[in-house]
Amino acid sequence: MQPIVAVVADVRDFDNYRWHAAPQTYLEAAVAVAGVLPLIVPAFGEDVDYEALLTRVDGVLLTGSKSNVHPSLYGEATTPDHEPYDEARDATSMPLIRAAIDAGVPLFAICRGMQELNVALGGSIAHEIQTREGIADHRAPVSDDQDVRFQLTHGVDVKKGGCLESIFNADRVEVNSLHRQALEKLAPGLTVEASAEDGTIEAVTVEGAKGFVVGVQWHPEYWAKSDHPSGALFRAFGDAARARAAKRALVA
Repeated sequence: MQPIVAVVADVRDFDNYRWHAAPQTYLEAAVAVAGVLPLIVPAFGEDVDYEALLTRVDGVLLTGSKSNVHPSLYGEATTPDHEPYDEARDATSMPLIRAAIDAGVPLFAICRGMQELNVALGGSIAHEIQTREGIADHRAPVSDDQDVRFQLTHGVDVKKGGCLESIFNADRVEVNSLHRQALEKLAPGLTVEASAEDGTIEAVTVEGAKGFVVGVQWHPEYWAKSDHPSGALFRAFGDAARARAAKRALVA
């Protein structure tokens, strides 16, 4: 049976409607590479029964997004540098992250998703990091060509003996970072799994997690079909979801 994974929706307003949606690149990588079926969960915050949801799915996928985690969630005042926001997604992803980790449900958090993971566990976010001395510009190149915007642009050093080294079978990989925010204070319980040469945290895991929990700041979904490290992340997530699905089938 194809495992089902929950994907928290972004909320967008257009054509006189409010839409709950997710980008196709993530959904396609989930289906074609991870071998799972993504289920878009509407961002209804406290109206979602997270315990019930997690008994019905085999994983959680948190996508990237143009929006940022609201700074009030990590004790900062709002400024234009923090914008734009999607507070409905925040209100849904934060409790879902904590519930998934507690329940041992596989969790794969990408870009905004990794920042959500950090904030959900007590960390904070740095803004406009390209303005800081010694920090590279991790934003996407200006182009109408998505292949150019999502090109692999820099290397990250992978923690020796860590989760990602076992997934990649390498201690350094090339990635595509498209972000102006990054992790500032690392949340308690998170372990850094990969960093850029300028020290920017590029990947994390949760210490002692019951199941697969990986957050990456870059965008493996875009090249998941052709780039080995990108595909390896999705396949590892898919394998973890299949393992959970098999256990649920035994219980049923």
